[in-house]
Amino acid sequence: MCVRSRVSKGEVVSRDGEQPLWWQSRVVYQIYPRSFRDSDGNGTGDLDGVIEKLDYLSDTLGVDALWLSPFFPSPMADFGYDVSDYCDVDPLFGDLATFDRLVAEAHAREMRVIIDYVPNHTSDQHPWFIESRSSRDNPKRDWYVWRDAQPDGSLPNNWQASFGGPSWTFDEVTGQYYLHSFLPQQPDLDWRNPKVKHAMFDVVRFWLERGVDGFRIDVAHRIMKDPELRDNPPAPGAGLVRHKDQGDYDAQLHIHDMGHEDVHEVYRDMRTLLDEYSDEQPRIAIGEIHIFELEVWSNYYGGELDELHLPFNFGLLAVPWDAAAVREFVTELEGTIPDGAWPNYVVGNHDEPRIASRVGPERARIAMMLLLTLRGTPTLYQGDELGMQDVPIPPDKVQDPWGIRVGDLSLGRDPQRAPMLWDTGPNAGFTGPGVEPWLPIAPGHEGLNVASQLDDPRSMLALTRRLLAERSASPALSLGDYLPVDVDSDACMAWIRQRGDERYLVALNFTDQSQTLSLPLGNRGEMIASTHMDREGSEALASFCLRGNEGCLLKLTPA
Repeated sequence: MCVRSRVSKGEVVSRDGEQPLWWQSRVVYQIYPRSFRDSDGNGTGDLDGVIEKLDYLSDTLGVDALWLSPFFPSPMADFGYDVSDYCDVDPLFGDLATFDRLVAEAHAREMRVIIDYVPNHTSDQHPWFIESRSSRDNPKRDWYVWRDAQPDGSLPNNWQASFGGPSWTFDEVTGQYYLHSFLPQQPDLDWRNPKVKHAMFDVVRFWLERGVDGFRIDVAHRIMKDPELRDNPPAPGAGLVRHKDQGDYDAQLHIHDMGHEDVHEVYRDMRTLLDEYSDEQPRIAIGEIHIFELEVWSNYYGGELDELHLPFNFGLLAVPWDAAAVREFVTELEGTIPDGAWPNYVVGNHDEPRIASRVGPERARIAMMLLLTLRGTPTLYQGDELGMQDVPIPPDKVQDPWGIRVGDLSLGRDPQRAPMLWDTGPNAGFTGPGVEPWLPIAPGHEGLNVASQLDDPRSMLALTRRLLAERSASPALSLGDYLPVDVDSDACMAWIRQRGDERYLVALNFTDQSQTLSLPLGNRGEMIASTHMDREGSEALASFCLRGNEGCLLKLTPA
């Protein structure tokens, strides 16, 4: 049964006269190097593999900014997020010369390069921590957080690690506990020590000197804790927004082990440092901020927009996947974001189940159109342009320490980190024939890979390329205002993107039932893309029908 809807016009402040910054109009593509492309046949992806695929990313797909997950020297207890040397490349991935070549090749294609920056913790094999744990009077002792047991012999406080168990591990050599927000092999740095801040800012300078265009800052809100290390209170039974069940960790309200107000001073100072290296366009700071309360999250832009350029917005990972909830979230974000700040959206990354597994392959197409047409900078995770799904990992092949440590393999992140699918050959072109990849290749990959989808005009890859191309060519889609369209059906969400005289309509049906919308936005619109990839030409808007799980992007005819 068709549902008839109506439109009410909204008003937004025009930004037509403003000079856009590079990261406002670009699409960021996340590369998890271990799983992207193995160039040397050892079963693990590497930086040369990224270089091999730059033409695919730039010319075939059409993204123009790359975010590289960690490639630094590491014992790999947490697959690179336990860094033992911030200023080098792990031999598994290449060397500094390889990295420099990657940056040069990307820049030659007018692509920006963003790298991971892991400031909250090091590896326990980092020289700083090796010194720190050697004795209580070592000069680097206070580079980390050490505490005695409480008088009754209990832990220094009740904080829980994200990867299970207490946040404190006892060190037999010096008879004290050290703090770790994640694995015991990832001791937390003490950012209240000016020497730590200076050393970590030198790391930023090192990579800026090598030409990187910005940083994705890992768990950016965690680096400043309560200076008194007070216990966290118990979490309320209801009302908290969570995007996944983390077991005992969720039993606490995490107000003292992260997000202390002093964190904002650190990012103001980092912004000043980045500005020193910015000429015509800024070097960018993107923060991983797992905060779902938008008023708190938005504080990381800074009161004068002088902190993070883009605090990652993970809200679409937490809202129910239906039109009413998504519409409400986008409206709230647009109403909360500070004046002059720029929004951003993600629907997946290396830590989250793939969108096609969360909502299903058909609705993943809706998610792609949503991601690439909302106002703000989108981040696209490798393989989502193909509709890749989570890969079942046999127990004897599990790698991720999270699920192993807490005894719940469902928390493991291996399924979404399985190798990229390039072609129909052995190992899907990720690595050579006869080589065992570090994680299993997706079963049935023969029809779900880049080569196959390039030959299919109705594939997920074809849809993604079409949306990216239109976004790149259109000031309205890349930089324009967002004007919500008021429809009276919870099944659908619609909005206008507008800049100057250019206007686009986006209409999404989140259900498997057809819906008809009455759209008094002019007589007709030109169909740019349907998520089904089978519609073209001019469409009447007075009675516009969306099939089940269909989204449409239309260019509106000037009145």
